[in-house]
Parts: sequence; structure tokens; C-alpha cells
Amino acid sequence: MPEQAPTAAGMRAPSPALSRGAAIRSVAAVLPETVVHNDAVAARIGKSDDWIYTRTGIRERRVARDDERLADFATEAGRIALERAGVAGPELDLVLVATMTQDEITPNTAPLVAHALGAERAGAIDVGAACTSFLSALALAAAQVESGRVDRVLVVGADFISRITDHDSKATAMLFADGAGAVVVTPADPADADEVGSIGPILLHADGAEPEILYATRERGTIEMDGHETFKHAVNRMAAVTREAVAAAGLELGDIELFAYHQANGRIVRAVGERLALDPARVVDCIEKTGNMSAASIPFALDAARRDGRLRPGARVLLSAFGAGFTWGGGVIQWGGTL
Repeated sequence: MPEQAPTAAGMRAPSPALSRGAAIRSVAAVLPETVVHNDAVAARIGKSDDWIYTRTGIRERRVARDDERLADFATEAGRIALERAGVAGPELDLVLVATMTQDEITPNTAPLVAHALGAERAGAIDVGAACTSFLSALALAAAQVESGRVDRVLVVGADFISRITDHDSKATAMLFADGAGAVVVTPADPADADEVGSIGPILLHADGAEPEILYATRERGTIEMDGHETFKHAVNRMAAVTREAVAAAGLELGDIELFAYHQANGRIVRAVGERLALDPARVVDCIEKTGNMSAASIPFALDAARRDGRLRPGARVLLSAFGAGFTWGGGVIQWGGTL
């Protein structure tokens, strides 16, 4: 089959079998009010604020109280995203919640969020792929919209990772935090991408050969991590999939205005940028005051860029994540959402 030509906006059009594209209409993020500074973590693990910051780029993180529920934060992020997109809850066809820390073993989070938002006719599914969950859910949402099966999808990334963190571990105690972010996905004409935005190809990968590098067992219930190996795999794979995703969109790295990586660790984000020779001003680095929020980190990064003015209408944005499993991926969107 001949190579499909890029559209006028530089983004590859959907398959000829598809009659429409998909775009993100809005983004929103919410965080718990409780702030845990490095000094508190350092006192537990016998290190210092500077030791933590040098290794992670984190000064503080948000942590949910014991009486706060993930479903409530996912719902609030979704409510704000819907309001910004001008979409009512009952109009939703599908609610996807990317998470690995749902409140209960069952029910899943998505049905609770759908009910709270009045999305009574929507399907509701949790998506689990560790820190790549939000990107995976976005790929599923785009495919459902492009195929014409649904018209309006709420995609939420929400995790309370502090609840599966060993707070006495020098490897993980300073990294993980809690939060939620959401986007609304609706149909879009690829020919109007500069005005209405678009979601280009999203490439998803997995490699389960070395799960012991980053994992959590039911017996212990907390994340175990080989920091050096995780760093190496994350940098190598996110750098590689960035190139793959940009090429799949029919673009060059220089065509991308903004790079919104999973905020796993400040050193990882900077190392990926250096590997690709990216201008730091084009790379979102917002982990300093949030910590690693897993599935919530990409929508939070998008919302942070919206607030600081870098997420402008028509901007091409590279999204990429790496998580346990291993899972990783990357994709290019053109922003057409609200400011």
C-alpha cells in the first residue's frame, strides 16, 4: 500500500477507511491540597533536600489524605474538562479512566466517574498500563471516535501512587505522588487541524522480559524499583519512540512546538531532551512541585503548559510515557482546545 501523504497541517490523515479524525477539546487537572516537602521525606530516609532534588528534580509533592478517594479527584478533573469543552456529562458516549490505584478492587473507577458526571448512557472502562495508561487510553479514545463508534469521550488519568509507595525506601519514597487530569476527545476534520486540532498516530509498545526492574506485588503492595535500570530504559525508550511518533505523523523534531513527557523524574525528562537535542524551553518540566503522579502526569503537564501560555491553538505537541511492565509509547497531537 502506498505511503499516506501528510495533510496540509503536516499531520498524517486517518486511514482512507475512516471518514473523520479526533481531537482534544480541553484539558484540566486537580491536585490534593496536602503538600509534602522534601525535608519530611529526607528525615525518614536519612538523606537531605538537596540529595533528593539532585536525583529527582522534585522539591515537594501532593499527597491525598486517607479519607480522600481517587474517584472523587478523577470526577473533579473530568467535570472541569467537560465544562471547558462545552460538553455536558449526559452527552458522553464513553468514559475511560487510566489508573492503577483505583479505590477498590471492584467496582472500577470509570463507572463511578461516569455516574457522578451524569453520563448514564456512556460506556465506562478503566485502562491499566502503569505510567503509560493515559497515553493508552487516549489512543483508545481516538480510535473509537475516528471509527464513528462514539462522538464524545472523557479520558481521565488519575493515580494515588503514594498509597502504593514504601515511604521508608531510599529508591522510591521521594518520587511518587497523587493527582488527576482529564481531556475531552471529539470528532474533527483533519483538513481543519490548524483550527480544531487533531490526534495523530499514537504508537504503543511493551516488553515484559524484565518485570523485576519495576513492579509491585500483591503480597507487599508497594512499588519496587531498580532506579539505575529504570532510568536507562526510560530514557532510551522515550527518546526512540519520540522519533518514531514524529516520523509517523509525517513531521520532523523541529516541527514540534512542545514536548510533554510523563513527569517520572526531572533527570529523565532532561536526559531525553538532551538525547534529542531539544530546546529546554520546548520541553515541559513541571515535576518540581508535584512529584511523579503516574497516569495523571501527562494531562497535568498539558494543563501546566496551557496555564503558562505554551499550549497555543495549532501547536503540535509530542506526548510520551514510560511505565512498569515495561510499557511505553508516544504520539503527536495538534492542539485545538481551550486556553
